[in-house]
Amino acid sequence: MKTEEDFLTGQIILIDKPLEWTSFQAVNALKWAIRKKFNLKKLKIGHAGTLDPLATGLLIICTGKFTKKIPELQGQVKEYTGTFTLGATTPSYDMETEVDQTFPMEHITEASIQNATQHFLGEIEQLPPVFSALKKDGKRLYEFARKGEQVEVQPRKIEILEFEITRIDLPEVDFRVVCSKGTYIRSLAHDFGKVLDSGAYLSALRRTKIGDYNVNKATTPLVFKEELG
Repeated sequence: MKTEEDFLTGQIILIDKPLEWTSFQAVNALKWAIRKKFNLKKLKIGHAGTLDPLATGLLIICTGKFTKKIPELQGQVKEYTGTFTLGATTPSYDMETEVDQTFPMEHITEASIQNATQHFLGEIEQLPPVFSALKKDGKRLYEFARKGEQVEVQPRKIEILEFEITRIDLPEVDFRVVCSKGTYIRSLAHDFGKVLDSGAYLSALRRTKIGDYNVNKATTPLVFKEELG
């Protein structure tokens, strides 16, 4: 059993974030559980890298003095699995917004899908989605996007180390990607559709690894609370 001292000195907690939870909600759930259990007024706690509400998987949460490790953990290579839906796009590049355009798919073959991955391997420039939490002029990009305001987004250098197609059942394509910090899998989905002369959006996403940390060692916020007692 973990003690009050353990959490204050510092813990790295691996959480499997549930669908539709924000990363902030997951951190808050742990914060309240730990504070209540040990009757703490204050507890330093934070996460090492946001996951969108529509994504599930590994969220690293640090407590106490270990919150200093967050920048280092955020810089680690990440692995994701998920699904692209081909033949359509959405403004947010995922399922947060409705389909805005549909595209032909008759010309797409298994070979062209496999070959499309080659366009993204190595160091590439990627445009972040306009529906993202990046800031411009002190406002988050999604604030402009939700009002329908045009905003210029600058490309960023990222690196895709591995990109594997694991299932093809059109319009769905499952993938596994290993990538650098700052990679938007939603943008990868959007660009993947373009390479296929069609459209694509991200319809499922799971973060499976951050550096050497694996989601198979993680627990849900609810199980964490139960085990804390």
